[in-house]
Amino acid sequence: MKINFLIVASLFLTFGSFASGKNDAKEMRAVIDKGLDAATVQSKKMAESLIDQNDKLPRTIGKRNVFTTSNAGAWTSGFFPGVLWYLYEATGDTLLKEYACDYTSRVEKEKYNKGNHDVGFMLYCSFGNGYRLTGNEKYKQVLLKGAESLSTRYKDHIGVIRSWDFNKAVWQYPVIIDNMMNLELLEWASKKSDNSRFAAIARSHADVTLKNHFRPDYSCWHVVSYDTITGQPEKKHTRQGYSHESSWSRGEAWALYGYVMMYRETQQKHYLVHAKKVANYILTHPRMPEDGIPYWDYNAPDIPDTYRDASAGAIMASAFIELSTMIQGELSRKCLMMAETQLKTLTSPEYLAEPGTNGNFILKHSVGSLMEHSEVDVPLTYADYYYVEALLRYQKVKSE
Repeated sequence: MKINFLIVASLFLTFGSFASGKNDAKEMRAVIDKGLDAATVQSKKMAESLIDQNDKLPRTIGKRNVFTTSNAGAWTSGFFPGVLWYLYEATGDTLLKEYACDYTSRVEKEKYNKGNHDVGFMLYCSFGNGYRLTGNEKYKQVLLKGAESLSTRYKDHIGVIRSWDFNKAVWQYPVIIDNMMNLELLEWASKKSDNSRFAAIARSHADVTLKNHFRPDYSCWHVVSYDTITGQPEKKHTRQGYSHESSWSRGEAWALYGYVMMYRETQQKHYLVHAKKVANYILTHPRMPEDGIPYWDYNAPDIPDTYRDASAGAIMASAFIELSTMIQGELSRKCLMMAETQLKTLTSPEYLAEPGTNGNFILKHSVGSLMEHSEVDVPLTYADYYYVEALLRYQKVKSE
Protein backbone atom coordinates (compact mmCIF):
# COMPACT_ATOMS: atom_id res chain seq x y z
CA MET A 1 0.00 0.00 0.00
CA LYS A 2 2.86 2.35 0.75
CA ILE A 3 4.29 1.85 -2.73
CA ASN A 4 0.92 2.43 -4.34
CA PHE A 5 0.45 5.58 -2.29
CA LEU A 6 3.80 6.89 -3.44
CA ILE A 7 2.93 6.16 -7.06
CA VAL A 8 -0.39 7.93 -6.73
CA ALA A 9 1.26 10.87 -5.01
CA SER A 10 3.90 11.07 -7.72
CA LEU A 11 1.27 11.00 -10.46
CA PHE A 12 -0.71 13.68 -8.64
CA LEU A 13 2.31 15.95 -8.42
CA THR A 14 3.20 15.31 -12.07
CA PHE A 15 -0.27 16.08 -13.39
CA GLY A 16 -0.62 18.95 -10.93
CA SER A 17 2.58 20.50 -12.22
CA PHE A 18 1.44 19.95 -15.81
CA ALA A 19 -1.90 21.61 -15.11
CA SER A 20 -0.17 24.48 -13.35
CA GLY A 21 2.12 24.95 -16.33
CA LYS A 22 -0.85 25.03 -18.69
CA ASN A 23 -2.57 27.61 -16.49
CA ASP A 24 0.57 29.75 -16.39
CA ALA A 25 0.85 29.62 -20.19
CA LYS A 26 -2.82 30.55 -20.53
CA GLU A 27 -2.34 33.47 -18.15
CA MET A 28 0.65 34.77 -20.12
CA ARG A 29 -1.24 34.48 -23.43
CA ALA A 30 -3.96 36.62 -21.89
CA VAL A 31 -1.35 39.14 -20.71
CA ILE A 32 0.21 39.39 -24.17
CA ASP A 33 -3.16 39.72 -25.89
CA LYS A 34 -4.34 42.36 -23.44
CA GLY A 35 -1.13 44.35 -23.77
CA LEU A 36 -1.08 44.28 -27.56
CA ASP A 37 -4.77 45.16 -27.79
CA ALA A 38 -4.35 48.13 -25.46
CA ALA A 39 -1.19 49.26 -27.26
CA THR A 40 -2.96 49.12 -30.61
CA VAL A 41 -5.90 51.19 -29.44
CA GLN A 42 -3.72 53.83 -27.80
CA SER A 43 -1.23 54.05 -30.66
CA LYS A 44 -3.94 54.50 -33.29
CA LYS A 45 -5.42 57.30 -31.21
CA MET A 46 -1.97 58.86 -30.81
CA ALA A 47 -1.18 58.64 -34.51
CA GLU A 48 -4.50 60.17 -35.49
CA SER A 49 -4.10 63.03 -32.99
CA LEU A 50 -0.83 64.21 -34.58
CA ILE A 51 -1.41 63.25 -38.20
CA ASP A 52 -1.68 66.87 -39.39
CA GLN A 53 1.37 68.06 -37.41
CA ASN A 54 4.05 66.83 -39.79
CA ASP A 55 7.05 67.73 -37.65
CA LYS A 56 5.80 66.39 -34.31
CA LEU A 57 6.38 63.11 -32.48
CA PRO A 58 5.00 62.13 -29.06
CA ARG A 59 7.32 62.24 -26.07
CA THR A 60 5.58 62.50 -22.67
CA ILE A 61 3.11 64.40 -20.53
CA GLY A 62 4.91 67.39 -19.10
CA LYS A 63 4.39 69.73 -16.21
CA ARG A 64 0.83 70.79 -15.45
CA ASN A 65 -0.33 67.67 -17.29
CA VAL A 66 0.47 69.11 -20.72
CA PHE A 67 0.89 66.68 -23.62
CA THR A 68 4.45 67.12 -24.89
CA THR A 69 5.80 66.40 -28.35
CA SER A 70 9.29 66.62 -29.81
CA ASN A 71 10.79 67.36 -33.18
CA ALA A 72 12.85 64.83 -35.11
CA GLY A 73 16.08 65.94 -33.42
CA ALA A 74 15.10 64.70 -29.97
CA TRP A 75 16.69 61.42 -28.93
CA THR A 76 13.19 60.00 -28.42
CA SER A 77 11.91 60.69 -31.93
CA GLY A 78 12.24 57.16 -33.34
CA PHE A 79 10.33 55.30 -30.65
CA PHE A 80 6.74 56.01 -31.67
CA PRO A 81 7.34 55.06 -35.31
CA GLY A 82 8.93 51.88 -33.95
CA VAL A 83 5.85 51.13 -31.84
CA LEU A 84 3.69 51.47 -34.95
CA TRP A 85 5.91 49.09 -36.91
CA TYR A 86 5.82 46.52 -34.10
CA LEU A 87 2.03 46.73 -33.87
CA TYR A 88 1.72 46.39 -37.63
CA GLU A 89 3.89 43.29 -37.36
CA ALA A 90 1.65 41.92 -34.60
CA THR A 91 -1.68 42.64 -36.27
CA GLY A 92 -1.18 42.99 -40.02
CA ASP A 93 -3.37 46.10 -39.82
CA THR A 94 -2.59 48.19 -42.90
CA LEU A 95 -3.71 51.40 -41.18
CA LEU A 96 -0.90 50.90 -38.67
CA LYS A 97 1.51 50.45 -41.58
CA GLU A 98 0.33 53.72 -43.12
CA TYR A 99 0.84 55.49 -39.81
CA ALA A 100 4.25 53.85 -39.39
CA CYS A 101 5.39 55.06 -42.81
CA ASP A 102 4.18 58.58 -42.07
CA TYR A 103 5.83 58.92 -38.66
CA THR A 104 9.01 57.22 -39.80
CA SER A 105 9.42 59.74 -42.61
CA ARG A 106 9.37 62.55 -40.04
CA VAL A 107 12.72 61.36 -38.65
CA GLU A 108 14.56 60.97 -41.97
CA LYS A 109 16.59 64.18 -41.83
CA GLU A 110 18.41 62.87 -38.74
CA LYS A 111 20.49 60.66 -41.03
CA TYR A 112 22.74 63.71 -41.42
CA ASN A 113 22.93 64.44 -37.69
CA LYS A 114 26.56 64.33 -36.53
CA GLY A 115 25.87 66.19 -33.29
CA ASN A 116 23.97 63.46 -31.45
CA HIS A 117 25.08 60.02 -30.26
CA ASP A 118 21.45 58.84 -30.27
CA VAL A 119 21.12 58.60 -34.04
CA GLY A 120 20.88 54.86 -33.45
CA PHE A 121 17.78 55.28 -31.30
CA MET A 122 16.28 57.76 -33.76
CA LEU A 123 16.80 55.75 -36.91
CA TYR A 124 17.11 52.08 -35.99
CA CYS A 125 13.88 51.94 -33.97
CA SER A 126 12.00 53.63 -36.83
CA PHE A 127 13.71 52.93 -40.16
CA GLY A 128 15.31 49.73 -38.87
CA ASN A 129 11.98 48.12 -38.05
CA GLY A 130 10.51 49.54 -41.23
CA TYR A 131 13.25 48.01 -43.35
CA ARG A 132 12.99 44.67 -41.54
CA LEU A 133 9.27 44.47 -42.30
CA THR A 134 9.13 45.99 -45.79
CA GLY A 135 12.56 45.68 -47.38
CA ASN A 136 12.19 49.28 -48.57
CA GLU A 137 15.52 50.18 -50.19
CA LYS A 138 15.10 53.83 -49.30
CA TYR A 139 14.97 52.89 -45.62
CA LYS A 140 18.22 50.97 -46.02
CA GLN A 141 19.98 54.00 -47.48
CA VAL A 142 18.73 56.22 -44.65
CA LEU A 143 20.15 53.77 -42.12
CA LEU A 144 23.52 53.55 -43.84
CA LYS A 145 23.83 57.33 -44.00
CA GLY A 146 22.86 57.51 -40.33
CA ALA A 147 25.58 55.01 -39.45
CA GLU A 148 28.11 57.19 -41.25
CA SER A 149 26.96 60.22 -39.25
CA LEU A 150 27.09 58.35 -35.95
CA SER A 151 30.60 57.08 -36.72
CA THR A 152 31.96 60.62 -36.89
CA ARG A 153 31.58 60.82 -33.11
CA TYR A 154 34.15 58.06 -32.59
CA LYS A 155 37.80 58.77 -31.77
CA ASP A 156 40.32 55.98 -32.39
CA HIS A 157 42.68 56.82 -29.55
CA ILE A 158 39.85 56.73 -27.00
CA GLY A 159 37.93 53.86 -28.56
CA VAL A 160 34.39 55.01 -27.83
CA ILE A 161 31.66 57.18 -29.37
CA ARG A 162 31.30 60.53 -27.66
CA SER A 163 27.89 61.08 -26.09
CA TRP A 164 27.23 64.69 -25.10
CA ASP A 165 28.82 67.88 -26.37
CA PHE A 166 27.62 70.08 -23.49
CA ASN A 167 29.07 70.64 -20.00
CA LYS A 168 32.62 70.75 -21.35
CA ALA A 169 33.84 72.48 -18.19
CA VAL A 170 33.07 69.25 -16.30
CA TRP A 171 33.57 66.43 -18.83
CA GLN A 172 36.23 66.27 -21.52
CA TYR A 173 34.76 63.36 -23.46
CA PRO A 174 31.60 61.98 -21.80
CA VAL A 175 30.22 58.55 -22.65
CA ILE A 176 26.95 57.35 -21.14
CA ILE A 177 25.87 53.74 -20.67
CA ASP A 178 22.81 54.46 -22.83
CA ASN A 179 25.16 54.70 -25.80
CA MET A 180 25.42 50.90 -25.91
CA MET A 181 21.98 50.93 -27.51
CA ASN A 182 23.18 52.87 -30.55
CA LEU A 183 25.68 50.18 -31.50
CA GLU A 184 22.96 48.03 -33.04
CA LEU A 185 22.71 50.44 -35.97
CA LEU A 186 26.45 50.13 -36.59
CA GLU A 187 26.41 46.33 -36.44
CA TRP A 188 23.49 46.25 -38.86
CA ALA A 189 25.19 48.73 -41.22
CA SER A 190 28.38 46.67 -41.27
CA LYS A 191 26.43 43.60 -42.36
CA LYS A 192 24.48 45.52 -45.02
CA SER A 193 27.49 47.31 -46.54
CA ASP A 194 31.13 46.70 -47.34
CA ASN A 195 32.22 48.95 -44.48
CA SER A 196 33.69 46.79 -41.71
CA ARG A 197 34.64 49.93 -39.78
CA PHE A 198 31.06 50.21 -38.51
CA ALA A 199 31.40 46.89 -36.67
CA ALA A 200 34.93 47.73 -35.53
CA ILE A 201 33.66 50.94 -33.92
CA ALA A 202 30.74 49.16 -32.25
CA ARG A 203 32.95 46.44 -30.80
CA SER A 204 35.62 48.84 -29.61
CA HIS A 205 32.97 50.94 -27.89
CA ALA A 206 31.45 47.85 -26.25
CA ASP A 207 34.85 46.59 -25.09
CA VAL A 208 36.05 49.90 -23.67
CA THR A 209 32.69 50.41 -21.95
CA LEU A 210 32.87 46.90 -20.48
CA LYS A 211 36.30 47.71 -19.08
CA ASN A 212 35.56 51.14 -17.62
CA HIS A 213 31.83 51.52 -16.93
CA PHE A 214 31.25 48.70 -14.44
CA ARG A 215 31.88 48.25 -10.74
CA PRO A 216 33.00 44.94 -9.20
CA ASP A 217 29.35 43.97 -8.52
CA TYR A 218 28.48 44.66 -12.22
CA SER A 219 26.40 47.73 -11.54
CA CYS A 220 27.42 50.61 -13.76
CA TRP A 221 28.18 54.28 -13.74
CA HIS A 222 25.95 56.45 -15.89
CA VAL A 223 28.70 58.70 -17.25
CA VAL A 224 32.37 57.96 -17.79
CA SER A 225 34.39 60.89 -19.11
CA TYR A 226 37.69 60.25 -20.88
CA ASP A 227 40.82 62.38 -21.00
CA THR A 228 41.07 63.57 -24.59
CA ILE A 229 44.88 63.28 -24.58
CA THR A 230 45.54 60.01 -22.75
CA GLY A 231 42.27 58.31 -23.68
CA GLN A 232 41.87 57.10 -20.08
CA PRO A 233 38.86 57.65 -17.79
CA GLU A 234 39.07 60.94 -15.94
CA LYS A 235 35.68 61.00 -14.15
CA LYS A 236 32.90 58.55 -13.32
CA HIS A 237 29.64 60.33 -12.66
CA THR A 238 25.89 60.25 -12.96
CA ARG A 239 23.46 62.76 -14.41
CA GLN A 240 20.15 60.96 -14.04
CA GLY A 241 20.86 58.71 -11.06
CA TYR A 242 20.77 59.58 -7.36
CA SER A 243 24.53 59.96 -6.91
CA HIS A 244 27.81 59.22 -8.63
CA GLU A 245 28.11 55.91 -6.78
CA SER A 246 24.46 54.87 -7.00
CA SER A 247 22.85 52.28 -9.25
CA TRP A 248 20.46 54.05 -11.63
CA SER A 249 17.92 51.45 -12.69
CA ARG A 250 17.47 52.48 -16.32
CA GLY A 251 21.25 52.57 -16.68
CA GLU A 252 21.35 48.95 -15.52
CA ALA A 253 18.62 48.17 -18.07
CA TRP A 254 20.59 49.80 -20.90
CA ALA A 255 23.66 47.81 -19.87
CA LEU A 256 21.81 44.50 -19.84
CA TYR A 257 20.10 45.11 -23.16
CA GLY A 258 23.26 46.46 -24.78
CA TYR A 259 25.43 43.43 -24.06
CA VAL A 260 22.68 40.94 -24.91
CA MET A 261 22.37 42.73 -28.25
CA MET A 262 26.13 42.74 -28.82
CA TYR A 263 26.30 38.99 -28.27
CA ARG A 264 23.44 38.45 -30.70
CA GLU A 265 25.16 40.57 -33.35
CA THR A 266 28.72 39.28 -32.90
CA GLN A 267 28.49 35.86 -31.20
CA GLN A 268 31.53 36.94 -29.16
CA LYS A 269 31.28 35.06 -25.88
CA HIS A 270 32.68 37.77 -23.62
CA TYR A 271 29.58 39.87 -24.31
CA LEU A 272 27.34 37.00 -23.23
CA VAL A 273 29.43 36.42 -20.10
CA HIS A 274 29.07 40.09 -19.21
CA ALA A 275 25.35 40.17 -19.95
CA LYS A 276 24.84 37.21 -17.60
CA LYS A 277 26.70 38.99 -14.82
CA VAL A 278 24.64 42.17 -15.26
CA ALA A 279 21.49 40.04 -15.32
CA ASN A 280 22.48 38.34 -12.08
CA TYR A 281 23.09 41.74 -10.47
CA ILE A 282 19.55 42.84 -11.34
CA LEU A 283 17.88 39.53 -10.50
CA THR A 284 19.48 39.25 -7.07
CA HIS A 285 19.35 42.90 -6.02
CA PRO A 286 17.81 43.13 -2.53
CA ARG A 287 15.95 46.30 -3.49
CA MET A 288 14.30 44.85 -6.59
CA PRO A 289 10.54 44.80 -5.86
CA GLU A 290 8.73 41.48 -6.14
CA ASP A 291 6.62 42.78 -9.02
CA GLY A 292 9.75 43.39 -11.11
CA ILE A 293 9.39 47.13 -11.70
CA PRO A 294 12.48 48.78 -10.21
CA TYR A 295 12.68 51.94 -8.21
CA TRP A 296 14.14 54.74 -10.32
CA ASP A 297 17.47 54.23 -8.53
CA TYR A 298 18.38 51.21 -6.42
CA ASN A 299 20.11 53.54 -3.95
CA ALA A 300 17.37 56.14 -3.65
CA PRO A 301 17.27 57.06 0.05
CA ASP A 302 13.49 56.97 0.40
CA ILE A 303 12.81 53.43 -0.82
CA PRO A 304 10.07 52.14 -0.68
CA ASP A 305 8.40 55.54 -0.67
CA THR A 306 9.76 56.68 -4.01
CA TYR A 307 9.00 56.36 -7.70
CA ARG A 308 9.13 53.23 -9.80
CA ASP A 309 10.37 53.39 -13.39
CA ALA A 310 8.20 51.49 -15.86
CA SER A 311 10.64 52.29 -18.66
CA ALA A 312 13.45 50.44 -16.85
CA GLY A 313 11.13 47.49 -16.25
CA ALA A 314 10.12 47.33 -19.91
CA ILE A 315 13.72 47.50 -21.18
CA MET A 316 14.77 44.82 -18.73
CA ALA A 317 11.87 42.55 -19.70
CA SER A 318 12.76 42.74 -23.38
CA ALA A 319 16.43 41.99 -22.65
CA PHE A 320 15.65 39.18 -20.20
CA ILE A 321 13.47 37.44 -22.78
CA GLU A 322 16.20 37.51 -25.38
CA LEU A 323 18.91 36.48 -22.91
CA SER A 324 16.81 33.50 -21.80
CA THR A 325 17.05 32.11 -25.35
CA MET A 326 20.85 32.40 -25.43
CA ILE A 327 21.60 30.42 -22.30
CA GLN A 328 20.42 27.29 -20.52
CA GLY A 329 19.75 26.16 -17.00
CA GLU A 330 18.66 28.04 -13.92
CA LEU A 331 19.68 31.51 -15.06
CA SER A 332 17.68 31.13 -18.27
CA ARG A 333 14.64 30.13 -16.23
CA LYS A 334 15.08 33.04 -13.83
CA CYS A 335 15.45 35.54 -16.69
CA LEU A 336 12.22 34.39 -18.32
CA MET A 337 10.38 34.30 -15.00
CA MET A 338 11.44 37.86 -14.24
CA ALA A 339 10.30 38.99 -17.69
CA GLU A 340 6.95 37.30 -17.15
CA THR A 341 6.57 39.03 -13.81
CA GLN A 342 7.47 42.40 -15.33
CA LEU A 343 5.05 41.97 -18.22
CA LYS A 344 2.24 40.93 -15.88
CA THR A 345 2.85 44.00 -13.74
CA LEU A 346 3.13 46.39 -16.66
CA THR A 347 -0.10 44.99 -18.10
CA SER A 348 -1.96 45.49 -14.83
CA PRO A 349 -4.22 48.53 -14.22
CA GLU A 350 -1.44 50.10 -12.14
CA TYR A 351 0.71 50.66 -15.24
CA LEU A 352 -1.38 50.01 -18.37
CA ALA A 353 -3.44 53.05 -19.33
CA GLU A 354 -7.16 52.87 -20.02
CA PRO A 355 -8.05 53.63 -23.66
CA GLY A 356 -8.16 57.34 -24.41
CA THR A 357 -6.36 58.32 -21.20
CA ASN A 358 -2.71 59.03 -20.35
CA GLY A 359 -2.27 61.26 -23.41
CA ASN A 360 -2.73 58.08 -25.50
CA PHE A 361 0.57 56.70 -24.26
CA ILE A 362 0.48 53.00 -23.37
CA LEU A 363 2.22 52.87 -19.99
CA LYS A 364 2.06 55.06 -16.91
CA HIS A 365 4.64 55.74 -14.19
CA SER A 366 8.06 56.19 -15.76
CA VAL A 367 10.89 58.43 -14.59
CA GLY A 368 13.08 60.40 -16.97
CA SER A 369 15.47 62.35 -14.74
CA LEU A 370 14.28 62.81 -11.19
CA MET A 371 17.35 64.70 -9.98
CA GLU A 372 16.67 67.30 -12.67
CA HIS A 373 12.93 67.34 -11.85
CA SER A 374 12.27 66.29 -15.43
CA GLU A 375 9.67 63.77 -16.62
CA VAL A 376 8.89 62.26 -13.23
CA ASP A 377 6.07 59.73 -12.80
CA VAL A 378 4.79 60.24 -16.34
CA PRO A 379 4.38 58.21 -19.54
CA LEU A 380 7.45 58.09 -21.76
CA THR A 381 7.51 57.08 -25.41
CA TYR A 382 10.49 54.78 -24.96
CA ALA A 383 8.75 52.87 -22.17
CA ASP A 384 5.98 52.12 -24.66
CA TYR A 385 8.48 50.98 -27.31
CA TYR A 386 10.29 48.45 -25.15
CA TYR A 387 7.04 47.21 -23.62
CA VAL A 388 5.58 46.40 -27.04
CA GLU A 389 8.91 44.89 -28.12
CA ALA A 390 8.92 42.68 -25.02
CA LEU A 391 5.34 41.53 -25.69
CA LEU A 392 6.28 40.49 -29.22
CA ARG A 393 9.51 38.84 -28.12
CA TYR A 394 7.69 36.79 -25.52
CA GLN A 395 5.02 35.80 -28.01
CA LYS A 396 7.68 34.66 -30.47
CA VAL A 397 9.64 32.69 -27.88
CA LYS A 398 6.54 30.80 -26.80
CA SER A 399 5.45 30.07 -30.38
CA GLU A 400 8.75 28.41 -31.31
